[in-house]
Amino acid sequence: MLSLCIKNNNDEIISYLLDRLFLSNIDSLYVSNREFKSYKNVIIHYKSDKKDFFYDKISSIITDTIIKFYENRFLKRILDYNYFYFTNVEKKKILNIATEFIENDNISKEDNYFSIYYPVLDYISSNKSLVLDGFVNFRLQNYMKNLDYIIDISVNKFLIEKEYNEFVSILKLYVSMTPFNSTLVHLVYYNNESILLDKDKNVIQTDDDIFKAKYLSDISFSSNDYALNTLLNLTPKKLIIHLADGHNDEFINTLKLIFENRYEICTNCVICELYKKNLIKSK
Repeated sequence: MLSLCIKNNNDEIISYLLDRLFLSNIDSLYVSNREFKSYKNVIIHYKSDKKDFFYDKISSIITDTIIKFYENRFLKRILDYNYFYFTNVEKKKILNIATEFIENDNISKEDNYFSIYYPVLDYISSNKSLVLDGFVNFRLQNYMKNLDYIIDISVNKFLIEKEYNEFVSILKLYVSMTPFNSTLVHLVYYNNESILLDKDKNVIQTDDDIFKAKYLSDISFSSNDYALNTLLNLTPKKLIIHLADGHNDEFINTLKLIFENRYEICTNCVICELYKKNLIKSK
């Protein structure tokens, strides 16, 4: 007979463990709940010779328990320790980014799972008693490294988003306070490239003079950077954005935010059709 006692004093954790064990439908598994002097105990007895099967199932249940009840706590602890200078509101946003990242990134989710599963499997294979709090605090170093990395990339993403929002706010304010230098500008967008046309549909040369730029990219000077700088110098009363290939990306979303009520999206007009034909010919 194989036996294991899981010790913990959190009623939610005890209840979760019992539910998972009872719903596991493992034959020859007997589970009881006893409270002794220091801990509440989930006691498991397995009267079968399928040793590997038992340890695998119990390790999976314990791993799921740790992720459910400890992961967010550890993320917050790492954030508070390494990035104590952020406000509570900022920390909450970073934690949301971290949990979304784990949820949507299958590789990270799998790494986290197995960085818990294998230490649990190794431990319960040679021990009959597991104090859950002590185990997660002192025997999951690789798991903690994973969470530390996730917090780091979440902080970086938060800072990039914060900088982006500040950048948009500044340019939005600039556009709203600057007199119109043109009544209408068309921006044709396809293949992630921008072409500017005036109200008479003549091509506007983009301003590539970085000394006159209202916005400088930290990464590169793509045609879209130059197009944005030119638009900021023109400050059109109305901006019509022609999505010739129907593609709407971050650059277009940025223009929408900056020009607010001044922009219009078009996907089906003479200009759109002309550039659609050019797009088809170029393929």
